[in-house]
Amino acid sequence: MSRAEEMAALLEALVAVDTENPPGRRLGECAALLHDAMGTLGLAPELIRLAPSGQLEEPCIVRGSYGEGPRTVYFHGHFDVVPAQRREQFRARRADGRIVGRGSADMKGGLVSMLHGAAAAGQLDGRIVLHLVCDEETGGAAGSAHLRDAGLIDPHALAMATAEPTGGAVWHESRGALTMRVEVRGREAHVGQAHLGVNAFEGMIDLAAPLAALARELRERGTTAVVGGAAGSGSNFNVVPGSAWFSVDCRVEPEEDLDAVAARILATIERSAAQAGADVAVDVLQRAPPARTARTDPAAVALARAVEEVEGAPPRFERCPGALDTRWYAQLGIPAFAYGAGRLDVSHGPDEYIDEAAMGRCADVYSRFAGALLRTS
Repeated sequence: MSRAEEMAALLEALVAVDTENPPGRRLGECAALLHDAMGTLGLAPELIRLAPSGQLEEPCIVRGSYGEGPRTVYFHGHFDVVPAQRREQFRARRADGRIVGRGSADMKGGLVSMLHGAAAAGQLDGRIVLHLVCDEETGGAAGSAHLRDAGLIDPHALAMATAEPTGGAVWHESRGALTMRVEVRGREAHVGQAHLGVNAFEGMIDLAAPLAALARELRERGTTAVVGGAAGSGSNFNVVPGSAWFSVDCRVEPEEDLDAVAARILATIERSAAQAGADVAVDVLQRAPPARTARTDPAAVALARAVEEVEGAPPRFERCPGALDTRWYAQLGIPAFAYGAGRLDVSHGPDEYIDEAAMGRCADVYSRFAGALLRTS
């Protein structure tokens, strides 16, 4: 079987494992598949089981390596996917040179490219370390945070690359992310005795309106903010709701101060709650700083050269419109980039796909990139 067919077969098998997150199902099953694929490719696989976290089923990290020595380049990716629009999306299909299915672009196809790219890297003076995590789509508090907290990321590493669906561009910058769950607590009562209850939904409205005004102000300054992207309230139509909640989600430009944005949001909530007499609790689900690596960094130059060698033209350097797992490495001073064959504009949609030929070329880029940084002299 050719390498292209091996890559396609592995991606089809990965797509078939429904790793929707939330809630984070079948993670252990998908990790076992990746573990076996790593072993077949000679990448010294290791399965790191994580502590229970939320609704994640068998949370874990698949770690592997190629080569030996203290000098390190990281290949990082995630095997959880966003929820599907249709169940058929978990049955991959090949058509017109593409593999269509949930996670094909974001980023199971990228994982396949990274595995094959690492295995093809040849003789190295150092090692490629692969980190495949289970919860990127919900912030990485279980997976990537464990890598950092357990000291599994070497701050002296030469570079990191992740296989996000960049469409062939290099994302060398990404926004910060701030996600909150705001809960208003009231008291339930039957509709016939509504005067005995405290309507948490009404309290939620009192909080949401000033936050929506703040979100509009922040957007004018470049920070994307969404109030109420997710929300919930009450237990039944004939019961005064005893609780209500809504989300607040922001993407903060690298030039903005993430802590200052968070402080403004929390102050608005506190002030509105005091005026409404509402009992409020705020849970910060994600607080991720922005990440930035200069395009003149030696690792950036090496990646651009690898892309040009494979694609015939240098890549565009762009800022990712969202948050990336590059941040876990950039915070430690490691040059960090996203580069992948998938396309962002289809990656979360009902017809998500990856181009098979581009997936193969990406594997070559990853191999050349690591080789340029770790080549023997």
